[in-house]
Amino acid sequence: MSETVISHSVDAALERGMEGCGLSREDALRLIEEGPLPALIEAAAAVRDRSKGHTVSYSKKVFIPLTHLCRDYCGYCTFRADPQAGVEPYMTPDDVLAVAEAGRNAGCKEALFSLGDQPERVFPEAKEFLKKLGFDRTLEYLAAMSELVLDQTGLLPHSNPGVMGVEDLRRLRETNVSVGLMLESASPRLLRVGGAHWKAPDKVPSLRIRTIENAGQLSMAFTTGILIGIGETLEERVDALLAIRSANEKYGHIQEVIVQPFRAKPDIRMALAPEPSKEDLERTIALARLLFGGEMNIQSPPNLLSEDYPDLLKAGINDWGGISPVTKDFINPEAAWPQISALAARSAGAGFVLRERLAIYPEFSARPQFVNARLQPHLRKLQAENGYAREGV
Repeated sequence: MSETVISHSVDAALERGMEGCGLSREDALRLIEEGPLPALIEAAAAVRDRSKGHTVSYSKKVFIPLTHLCRDYCGYCTFRADPQAGVEPYMTPDDVLAVAEAGRNAGCKEALFSLGDQPERVFPEAKEFLKKLGFDRTLEYLAAMSELVLDQTGLLPHSNPGVMGVEDLRRLRETNVSVGLMLESASPRLLRVGGAHWKAPDKVPSLRIRTIENAGQLSMAFTTGILIGIGETLEERVDALLAIRSANEKYGHIQEVIVQPFRAKPDIRMALAPEPSKEDLERTIALARLLFGGEMNIQSPPNLLSEDYPDLLKAGINDWGGISPVTKDFINPEAAWPQISALAARSAGAGFVLRERLAIYPEFSARPQFVNARLQPHLRKLQAENGYAREGV
């Protein structure tokens, strides 16, 4: 194929993306493989600006790592841990409440629960701890701790517990304004020996997609996304984004898509794996914006790009994710979150106004089916009329 034909086909794909016609898989592959980066990010920014303007949001959260135990052994993870002598396998209810109250006192409005996937299935220590407190499964304990935090502090829970069935999601829906599960990748190939998801039974893409769709059936505001640079091909990266788009087309429940770059750390199996470049990250963000259109909230964490993070605004994001003034990023502990004042200043320098949101986006909290009656009074206390976070609360 000649360069002229390639140029024309890329231009046509860009035009379809700009018009919001719903890029095909062929279009997406052409853009991520051949599209000039300046043209890609210009198109993505224009699509974002049409719908979102120059507002970029964030959620002020407190991070509650309920347990680091996990039955999966992903090649890039420092969050998970095996049982250790003298270390409680889970945070106790008092631990959870203490962290949540510290967050409330610092002005946080979101309680982000992160935890390993189904540790009780492989670790007797996990099963014993849960049994002492009257629970059989980690997800039951999570539901109880979400209820405790909501009732005692008024913080709005958002849980990221891994693969979940319909009944687990239904239980969390009572106390969580939103839930999340990163698809990460749609590639079963990464489950092979030596791959990023080797020895990680909960990273089977079909299981994760089922969880995403189960949440859609229950009208739960949902956060998902992809992790780039873990050994996937560009084609597999596109397929992951398309799988998320397909789920959202069925149920309209995905409130946010995260594009997160892999970061190498000393104590992981993938310590020597190459990290994706800033240009690769920008290219993927821009493609995500063109695939999902202007209405979707696209996020990429600022702490994973060091001082260059404002450049991500040019690529089409409109959200920085959760920022905590109290707790570190337990998933990427080496990468400190920026101070919120600095985040506001750097965003302003790029031409954007920083606005605090809640764990559920305004367009979802305005739709009654996405917030159950029990959560409504808690939401109203923290929410301004425009759906964002109320100032001074």
